Amino acid sequence: MRMADAPSHPTASQEPNAHNEDALLALARAVRDSGYRFTTVTPATHARVNARPENAHARSLRDVLGWSRPFRDGLLPAELTDLMAQAGVLDRSAGPDGSLMKAGIRLSSLDDTLFLHAAYPPLAADAVFFGPDTMRFAEAVIAHLEERARARHPTPRRAADIGCGSGAAGIVVAKRLPEAEVVLVDINPAALRAARINARLAGIDNVRPVHSDMLNSVEGSFDLIVSNPPFMVDSGGRAYRHGGGPLGAGLSLRVVEAATERLAPGGSLVLFTGSAIVEGHDGFREEASAICARAGLDVSYREFDPDEYGEELDDPGYAAAERIALVILTATRPTGPR
Repeated sequence: MRMADAPSHPTASQEPNAHNEDALLALARAVRDSGYRFTTVTPATHARVNARPENAHARSLRDVLGWSRPFRDGLLPAELTDLMAQAGVLDRSAGPDGSLMKAGIRLSSLDDTLFLHAAYPPLAADAVFFGPDTMRFAEAVIAHLEERARARHPTPRRAADIGCGSGAAGIVVAKRLPEAEVVLVDINPAALRAARINARLAGIDNVRPVHSDMLNSVEGSFDLIVSNPPFMVDSGGRAYRHGGGPLGAGLSLRVVEAATERLAPGGSLVLFTGSAIVEGHDGFREEASAICARAGLDVSYREFDPDEYGEELDDPGYAAAERIALVILTATRPTGPR
């Protein structure tokens, strides 16, 4: 996920604010109505594909808003470039000689809708990330909801997506639980703007974006808490990526602690994160399980993928790690006395 080139597009802090959200929403709707679809790949794959000589310039709408390639005037309908300009996400001086244009956002497909997020490469400290892990996380949340339904557990009435980013998981929950209140929390204002736009694009009105560190600015208990927090060691400190703490596990452990304090009886946490394995030992699993045990929560834990982000092991911060596993922790508060 490491990229050395500086972005030639507006940084996340230049992405949509309150006065141009309507223009960006209109852009996203127009793109959606064109039949556009795009599956986002990892930054490493993105770099390899875009490095092919034939991909130096965009040839289609997917190239512009999916692959973040520079494009020539006239490639897209004037309506789309006008909306990009109104939304403040059109760079008219891209390319070696400044003769090309580039979009400052991307649109990616998930759950039969589109999600707005940062353009490639997402180097800004407040970039709103969306990638394959977002899709895996959403699938894990959907699977949990389906499992609850099969077990005839009460339908969640209140849910929270901690560190919501683009809002993808919270919006997936809100679509399936239209009677529930879904709170989307993040400390990144750019993420909350994107989540708000994405909810409107999905036609969802039962979500509430809140600027909050964990659940500190939100009151009450929750029947469902979901989270895919940053879990990498990132020297640049990018909000969407840097997990802090031991081997990037700091934020994930904070999410577990927040859940122990705020889950209602019968409520569950679904945490999709990464864990650096050192000499066969999963330190995150040990610490997270201990936190849950002290709070009386039942825990299930599994490795979703035993070896991801192998390129990150070259970073000195991972000198002791032998692999990085993607994991799913589910913690549930019992409904009765133990």
